[in-house]
Amino acid sequence: MSEMPDIGKEHGESRGRSVARWLRPAVTVLLLGALGSAYLFSGTFRGEVNRASGVLMSGDASALRDYILSYGAWAPVVSTALMVLQALAAFVPSFLLGFANGLAFGPLWGGLLSIVSAALAAAISFGIARAVGRTPVEVLVGKRSLGTADRWFARYGAYAVLAARLIPVVSFDAISYAAGLTRMGFWRFLLATTAGMTPASFVYAYIGDRAPGDANLFLAAFGAFVAGAVVFAVIQRRRRGKPV
Repeated sequence: MSEMPDIGKEHGESRGRSVARWLRPAVTVLLLGALGSAYLFSGTFRGEVNRASGVLMSGDASALRDYILSYGAWAPVVSTALMVLQALAAFVPSFLLGFANGLAFGPLWGGLLSIVSAALAAAISFGIARAVGRTPVEVLVGKRSLGTADRWFARYGAYAVLAARLIPVVSFDAISYAAGLTRMGFWRFLLATTAGMTPASFVYAYIGDRAPGDANLFLAAFGAFVAGAVVFAVIQRRRRGKPV
């Protein structure tokens, strides 16, 4: 005798998935709303965010280093918060913080801090996009930037996240948000993010620590080399008929 399907169990699982589908965006919106309310109604919080944004937008790695170290023992936490801030609001190149971390903490600890904080910022961006969908992300990131990220995914496929992290001129924040709108799994995204940014993070920290005055020159040379390597690898895979 065939077993009857457990209709109650299936209904419960379906209901659980439905609740989870609505809970994630609701929690995300509440958290973002809380941050927005704190910015609007707390003069202290607003002043600190504006100060941090100003330092980020200055593009001065030495000023960033001084700002970070002004918090003493909390300096690594502040550096991490700045990395998240630049992903959510400032949209300045994250390599500036890589230089500043090298100046502040040295090439080893500065590089490790950049990896951890950038991975956190990328994960938050990915999670926001996955939770709220395309329209709010377009408002946050900009339709043009998101469109560029879409084309990047269309061109490089699964390698888009890795390639974007290797090439400094690509806005990785937009790539992180765009990845959240695809079917890419979170852990796959995080692994590609970490793998792609690890070499660059240590290079930036080393440059910041040893040759801050030559940072732009090193950055241009490193970016050109890595961009050429990535393009070459993609062309080779296409010639072999393998998906990219």
